[in-house]
Amino acid sequence: MTNHDERARIAGYYQHRADTGLQRRYSPFKPGHLFLQQRLERDLLAALTRHGYASLRRRSILDVGCGDGSFLRRCLTYGAERRRLARVDLVAERIAAGRRTDPALDLRFGDASALPLGDGTFDLVFQFTVLSSVLDDQMRVAIAREMARVLAPDGAIVSYDFLFARDPRNTRPLTRRELGWLFPGFVMDARRVTLFPPLSRVLAERSWIACELLETIPFLRGHELVVLRKPNAGKRRAEPSPPSLPAGGSRDR
Repeated sequence: MTNHDERARIAGYYQHRADTGLQRRYSPFKPGHLFLQQRLERDLLAALTRHGYASLRRRSILDVGCGDGSFLRRCLTYGAERRRLARVDLVAERIAAGRRTDPALDLRFGDASALPLGDGTFDLVFQFTVLSSVLDDQMRVAIAREMARVLAPDGAIVSYDFLFARDPRNTRPLTRRELGWLFPGFVMDARRVTLFPPLSRVLAERSWIACELLETIPFLRGHELVVLRKPNAGKRRAEPSPPSLPAGGSRDR
């Protein structure tokens, strides 16, 4: 399978989700999804705090392939500066939706395996269930290398991904062992989080407290939240200029 074929498969998968209404399960008006999002926010903020990112002010942030930019909009409530936020997504429709919601955000159509960005540009690089959507090993490696390349020497990669396949035809779990292989030499802080989504979607309709209790059981958590730091992370570098993507979008679309 070529990178072109893999990109087409991924775009088709997300388009299928939109066309068939599967995307509606991710509405914040669905109690199960709301529970998952609130618990993820708690775990994410705790992880950022542990690694010295209790404030996102003056941090340059890249969100790799996370839909319509909703996470970046959330980062604004954490103190991030709009001009220092950037994101790239493979699905043009999701970028268009994000631009309609917030035209001021730097949302660009692009390929995470060939990011049109300079080396060492970002303090934080996020990937939320992106790598698990990539079945091709070479493309996974390319995406990981690009994330590491654009990361500042003292920056952090934050990965949130599945430990189990939700749809084996279109997703593949991302294990801690594979992350270590994709990001060799990085220091890893990995925590198992998030009640299995199929369980929370059913149970949250009936009992929020039951979801909270079940989430305390480690083997009922289906994702891993990982912070990866370069081994030479230490002294903070001089404050960078705000990152920007070139007007042309991606390199190879």
